[in-house]
Amino acid sequence: MLKEMGFYRGVDLGGWMSQCDYSKERLDHFIEEKDLAQIAAWGLDHVRLPVDFNVLEDGKGGYIDEGFDRINKAVAWARKYGLNLVIDLHKTAGFSFDAGEAETGFFESEAYQERFCRLWEQLASRCGGDPGHVAFELLNEVTDESYITAWNRIAAQCIRRIRRICPDHIILVGSYHNNSAHAVPALDKPADDKVIYNFHCYEPVEFTHQGAYWVPKLDQEKRMTFEEADIPADYFDKAFAPAIEAAKKYGTELYCGEYGVIDRCAPEEALKWFRMIHAAFEKYGISRAVWSYRQMDFGLADPRMDAVREELLTLL
Repeated sequence: MLKEMGFYRGVDLGGWMSQCDYSKERLDHFIEEKDLAQIAAWGLDHVRLPVDFNVLEDGKGGYIDEGFDRINKAVAWARKYGLNLVIDLHKTAGFSFDAGEAETGFFESEAYQERFCRLWEQLASRCGGDPGHVAFELLNEVTDESYITAWNRIAAQCIRRIRRICPDHIILVGSYHNNSAHAVPALDKPADDKVIYNFHCYEPVEFTHQGAYWVPKLDQEKRMTFEEADIPADYFDKAFAPAIEAAKKYGTELYCGEYGVIDRCAPEEALKWFRMIHAAFEKYGISRAVWSYRQMDFGLADPRMDAVREELLTLL
């Protein structure tokens, strides 16, 4: 279904309306119409747009019209160049996947959960557009396993409320451990045939995040080649197996909303990882969006990728 609808080969627009300084300069110019034209010229079929709640909420119980207008502008640009778009709520009041953020209490607070559902009702009514061209991703990267019971309940409630407004849109739902594939079986059965299981893959982290300052367990000075990482040929078959089995059990599909290799890794070495993971994506028919279009420590459009980008685009 996702492939036929045009949500098969995509790229993230990270750092535009999320994980940024939220300045007018950033929101107006980090991504522009020409970037959507470039993505289409690359031969991709969709973009995933991370959006933080504070771009849309004023903190006083109201909404920021300009934030919704920005999303609709992105949708319009995407449609102009034949692209579809996934609206990803990257952070919500009371929860962030980033441990450094001061957002806590979402999974325990009915008030935060109601705020989350109300925001999605606003997104559905203001930005839903054509269900053939816009999809929804409920929340980025639930972290702790202890949240899964609450998350299944919250997601079900939110989906019911979205469905009153948008009965036919694709809705993506991920599990704990930051949308890990192994955690997909902990998700409840999809509410309907347009709810899709979502996961992210940056494994093995020692290779994809080498030198990452935000991963405390890693030696920031250590670098390795793909060969030194010694990744078995069946690595992704095994990594994806729990998610594949869960999707098969409930008759749904899989979408990998983020994957990639950090810019501290040599592009030629990163390309070898991409060859391996994309072989698995194609083998199992998994839709995906690579992280990320520009900057954000993973930029596909950044000059450093010039030498390998042409081949990489044949894989995405």
